[in-house]
Amino acid sequence: MEEEKKKEEKSLKSTPSKKKDDFSVDINDMADAGLYFGHRVSMINPKMKPYTQGCRNNVNIIDLEITREKLIEALDFVKKTISENGMILFVGTKIQIKGMVQDIAEECDFPYINHRWLGGIFTNFEIIKKRVDYLKNFEKEKEDGGWEKYVKKERIKMQKNLDNLKFKFDGLKKMERLPDAVFVCDMNKDEITVKEAREKGIKVIAICDTNTNPTLANYPIPANDDAVSSVEYILDKIKKVIIKSKPKAEKTKPESESESESGLKPKLKEE
Repeated sequence: MEEEKKKEEKSLKSTPSKKKDDFSVDINDMADAGLYFGHRVSMINPKMKPYTQGCRNNVNIIDLEITREKLIEALDFVKKTISENGMILFVGTKIQIKGMVQDIAEECDFPYINHRWLGGIFTNFEIIKKRVDYLKNFEKEKEDGGWEKYVKKERIKMQKNLDNLKFKFDGLKKMERLPDAVFVCDMNKDEITVKEAREKGIKVIAICDTNTNPTLANYPIPANDDAVSSVEYILDKIKKVIIKSKPKAEKTKPESESESESGLKPKLKEE
């Protein structure tokens, strides 16, 4: 059994790469991260069959050559979106990846949802935005010492209210408008996210395990959505492209400002 497993992994890793890319997407690395393990054969969504290459021990095996092509397509879209000052919302609500999703979103300076999706985030965005703005003002009031005028009992109640608001909306504080795209780590668990995104015309980039419907995503990435190593591999690729593709801040402005400042000093001295 162990020899059979090693043979399978060797065949997956030795698959030739047909398409060149600028993102260092390597099939060997994907195999090591466990991207090719799907769900049990009985759980497969018929629309995912073209993305598999058989099964092993009653488990579907995802074709990593197709995964590579689809991941490159998704990264190309991310690169284009970010270079045009676009915004991506990260959504990952599984317990094992919550922290990872938050960390990567914050590194990219983008919004995220890593707890339960609140219905209406896209479809009733104006209402959600008001709650997020209320959270921001509430936090600022506390930081500025505005709570000091209240008695201890009232401050405790206010803190509970603040904690509740942060739990629901903290990840959305950087979402001043609807995003250009949403990255979903599990399409089945966060199906409402996908539904709302499609309704509002927001592009969906999603990890598609063998029990999902890949046609619901604009940029499906066939891969294991349960293994932390698999999700981490894909998120890391997305993060690197975002950071690299973000338009660089114009250097001329601070330089001109420093020049004007240095120009003022001699004039002041002369006067």
